[in-house]
Amino acid sequence: MNIKKENKNKKKSWIQYGIFAIVAITLYATGLHTEVIGFAQRGLLATGLMNPDVEEIAQVRNNENNDEASMPNLTKADLNLKLIDAEGKTRSLREFKGKVIFLNFWATWCPPCIAEMPSIDELHEEMGDEVAFVMLSFDDDFEKAKDFDKRKGYDLPIYAPASNLPEMFQSSSLPTTYIIDASGNLALTHKGMADYSDQEFKDFLLDLK
Repeated sequence: MNIKKENKNKKKSWIQYGIFAIVAITLYATGLHTEVIGFAQRGLLATGLMNPDVEEIAQVRNNENNDEASMPNLTKADLNLKLIDAEGKTRSLREFKGKVIFLNFWATWCPPCIAEMPSIDELHEEMGDEVAFVMLSFDDDFEKAKDFDKRKGYDLPIYAPASNLPEMFQSSSLPTTYIIDASGNLALTHKGMADYSDQEFKDFLLDLK
């Protein structure tokens, strides 16, 4: 009797493993595994533990601006980065000088990129007129990035690199986000995903104008 029960349990387990395998293969074959993993990672973003410490950065910048004698040289961002927009036109990061720039490196195959995208979309909807958003896709096929933006109902400014990346923007991590202030200084580099829709980060961007 115990042997029959044991065989029955084994059979049940193999059926479950088979179902999981079929689901996994289907997700990978369709490319949906990235979005499923990205969705799961949004739980981490909700904790706020992945967010950059913008309060500390703001304090340092304010102290530098208030004390010219101790103010070190701010790092100027290299705005010579060439871009291709969604219409196929060649643009330059320099065009956005005078505005705060939100420069994000991402790809459709990158789960953390997908996880943070809703927060970036929310930030863009609220601050798109005040901040220049540059969503730089590293997909091999730029059409995939544009299709993803459309399919998700986002209206984010999607770009592809049209030149080699300046040294200061060469990152081995995706996503990576660079914030450039209105004077052209690099204010923040954050490697990894984050929730960019929280009020503290919005206030940080406004202080960079």
